[in-house]
Amino acid sequence: MAEDNAQRALEAIEVAKNTGKIKKGINEVTKALERGTAKLVAFAKDVQPAELTMHLPLLAKEKGVPCVEVSSKEELGIACGIGRSASAVAIIAEGDAKKLVEELKG
Repeated sequence: MAEDNAQRALEAIEVAKNTGKIKKGINEVTKALERGTAKLVAFAKDVQPAELTMHLPLLAKEKGVPCVEVSSKEELGIACGIGRSASAVAIIAEGDAKKLVEELKG
């Protein structure tokens, strides 16, 4: 189930980068959550040290935003369409990914 959610989140990020708006990086994602603009948050399991992303699931739960852990920074970077790894990504405007984000809220 978690793997399924991770794939859905990556797909949503890919769609949103083309038709909506995303924020990349731990600081940007944290700001999006605090401001209440984040619709979906994804962070990489392989971030070192892990403390860098530990606050994201807690903050997302507090704000009622789905938060998904994906297996690697590289996977997240590819989904964002950047040529490097990404530790965390937030969708702030879903665009055509609205349905995918709603499924993850379910």
